[in-house]
Order: sequence, then structure tokens, then C-alpha cells
Amino acid sequence: MVALPEGRAAAHATSFADSPRRTGPVAARRAVAVAASTTELLRPQSDLARILESFDEIDLLIVADEREHGGGVVPLPVARVGGAPVDLSTLDLDDCDVAVLDDLEDEEEDDPAAELDRAIAALGLPRARAHRLGFAPGFGGEAEPDIVAAMSELVGFDPEPGVYCLAPAAADGPDGAVARAARRIAQVYGLPLLSYRCLELAVVDGELPAPTGQH
Repeated sequence: MVALPEGRAAAHATSFADSPRRTGPVAARRAVAVAASTTELLRPQSDLARILESFDEIDLLIVADEREHGGGVVPLPVARVGGAPVDLSTLDLDDCDVAVLDDLEDEEEDDPAAELDRAIAALGLPRARAHRLGFAPGFGGEAEPDIVAAMSELVGFDPEPGVYCLAPAAADGPDGAVARAARRIAQVYGLPLLSYRCLELAVVDGELPAPTGQH
């Protein structure tokens, strides 16, 4: 039986008994997590974000690059202007001076990697490192070898005790390809595999909050 990270008993863990695993004192818990897109991390009630909060260090692999292929990182409700947080949903542009607007424009012109880093920091995950593969959304099994190779590099040649793999609990589509690649890595390295509920499952179960406002 694999011990789950403290405070996260709801996550599903899979142990591969036929694979050797390093034992010893755990200096820090590290997650090697993988998601099909940034949406999985940044959406409301994200199970991935919830589980990641319990880890000391995080390497997060994002497979699809929405910005490059006609999308973008999910917009943040808060931006930083002059080092201070600004709620973009309540910001009145008529009351802003030119310097503030210039700062906001500079934020928008940043590269996607910087935007994703800010998004992760806003979630309270300062020790998270984001890595991007750049596949188009809707990828399938053809991406699995690249996902395996990238995760292998993040895990390292000889992973220290306390390393977990984290992947979506899905069998089909992009999430399914991600999950299969993560299972392979967990088997090869003898690592515990945690599964998070992805957007598809949350929608089926009706867990997402109802939209507000009228259109």
C-alpha cells in the first residue's frame, strides 16, 4: 500500500509491486505531474491544483500548447501592476493612468511560458516548474513517446525517495494518452502514481460550478 501525501487521501494511488523502488528517508515530496493542457490546472475546482498543494516541489509537464495552436493560457483574475495585485474583473480602465495601462500591456506581450509561470504562482505553487511540449490540442497516442521521454527526463536517472507521478484518471482522448504515458513511467521507475480527476470527469459528475450572469 502506498502512503499518500499528507492531507490528500482522496487522491487515487497505484503501486507497481513488480518494479523496484528506492527506500529511505524522504527529504521532500516531489511531484512529476503531467496534464494535457493548462486548462486542467487553472480551471475552477481543479483536482490537479488541489493535490499539488501538498507537495514540496513540483515539475509540471503541459503537453498541448494552446497559445501556439489557436488558444491561450486560461486568463487570470489577478495581475500584478508595479508589484501590487490588481483584480482585473473590477479594474476600471477609465480610472487608470497611462503607466498602469502600459504595465498591463507589457503583461499581455510576455511569452506564454512567463504567463504560465505567473498563473502557477497565483495558485500558490511557488516551487512549481512548468515544462511545455508544444503539441496541438486534440493529440492522441502519437504523442505518448514524447510524453514518456519528457517525463523520464523530469524524473531523473535515479529518482530520490518521495517522488510521485501525477496524471489524469482518464482512458480516452488526450487525457488517456497522458495517463498511459505516466503509467509507463511509474512502472519503469517503480514510482507511486496518483490520479487526479480531469475536466471530462468533473463535467460528467456535475462538479463544476454553474455559470453566473445572463447572456
